[in-house]
Parts: sequence; C-alpha cells; structure tokens
Amino acid sequence: MEIRPASEGDFGAIRRVAHRAWNEAYDDILDDETITETVASWYSNESLADALDKPGTAFLVAVEDEELIGFCHAVCHEDEGDVLRLYVDPDDWGEGVGTALHERLRDDLQDFNMKRMRAMVLADNEMGNEFYLGLGFEKDDEATVELGGREYAENVYTLAF
Repeated sequence: MEIRPASEGDFGAIRRVAHRAWNEAYDDILDDETITETVASWYSNESLADALDKPGTAFLVAVEDEELIGFCHAVCHEDEGDVLRLYVDPDDWGEGVGTALHERLRDDLQDFNMKRMRAMVLADNEMGNEFYLGLGFEKDDEATVELGGREYAENVYTLAF
C-alpha cells in the first residue's frame, strides 16, 4: 500500500470512498438523503480543491493496486492539527489502512511542529470512536455538528505527541 499526497485526479475516487464509508458507518445514524447531500457538499470538486490549496493542510490518500482505498485530511493551527476526515473503503476495514493513514498524518503533523492532534467523531459512531481510542486518543470534549438540518453530538479526541 502506498500513502501519498492527494491530487485533483483523486477527487472522484475520494468521493466514492466517502460515500461508501458514510453509507456503511452512518446507516443507523443518518438518513440516506443527509448522507448523499453531505457527501456531495463536503466532497465536491470545489471543496476538495480548496482543501488541497490551503496552507497548513495535510491531505493524504492510501492506494493499493492503483485503487484509492482511503484518505485523510487535516488542518494545522497554532500547535494543533485537526483531523477533518479519515475514511477507508468498507471493503478494506480492519486491514490497517486507517492506522497507516493516521501514522503518516501524525508524522506529517509533527513535521509541521504540531504538539497534538484532535479528531471529532459522531458520538453514535461506535466504530469511529473505538478507532481513535485504539490509537491512544483521549476523549476530552464534546461538540455538535449540523448535518441535514439536524444537530448531532460529537466526541472530541486529543492525542498529544
């Protein structure tokens, strides 16, 4: 598996992975319309291009046999990096792809002189919460996010370097 910086040529595959992962991870939490609308908005070509162009941004993809199977996106501010997205195609869950993306992202953030990472996960997303806890993150706050006109609780995790 290769982990490399994302490029504009990856946008279609990123959207595909995002849609598949959101459908699988949030099926019991969000309705189909909310998932479709959120993925269309957050993963539009314009949104992804903006993410690639922002200074202090790390946007990585995991590729195996020339197929994009996962991605992550984080932004840096002061001495902290916020993980905005980390998704793996459901066919590759449990294969270490998410962990490999996290480790590369952590290394990149340390290169930016970050002292810690934060990640936000829907409180009802058991798999996502377990993923970050398993990587050594600690839940230290709660927040809300609006999706499809409704507010959802999020857990906020922090990992100090």
